[in-house]
Amino acid sequence: MTIKPGNAMPDAQLMYMTDAGPAPISTGDLFGGKTVALFALPGAFTPTCSNQHLPGYVDKAEDLRAKGVDTIVCLAVNDAFVMGAWGQQQGANGKVMMVADGNAELTKKLGLEMDGSGFGMGTRSLRYSMIVRDGVVETLNVEQNPGKAVDSGVENLLSQLG
Repeated sequence: MTIKPGNAMPDAQLMYMTDAGPAPISTGDLFGGKTVALFALPGAFTPTCSNQHLPGYVDKAEDLRAKGVDTIVCLAVNDAFVMGAWGQQQGANGKVMMVADGNAELTKKLGLEMDGSGFGMGTRSLRYSMIVRDGVVETLNVEQNPGKAVDSGVENLLSQLG
């Protein structure tokens, strides 16, 4: 079942890169007590993700913060090393938190996984964005055209923040 606005974010363990190496973070710590703009995508270094989706959020990070977003999170079913390297290559450091859902634990609990095995990618995340306030989903935008980042893109999410 797919998560819906009004639902609480499920408990899951994720990873992100720090100066000391990969570190765990729980969804409770990531989403509790703050407003989070979360966007997820099928994979780091893939064309739409690298050319459209992540760059939009990096470019508009200050606009999101001006509308009350405390943390901007990019989530993918990749490992923390890949997410860290991709974030560095894309200039995301200090703007977008690059979070790895390496085992697709959260992705599956959200009901937002896709089968990328036809492309040699295994289980991956659908392309989506959401606003999460104090651990509760406020908006959810699942991309209708996976080769684009429009429904899940930063401009749509900014419009939902008022």
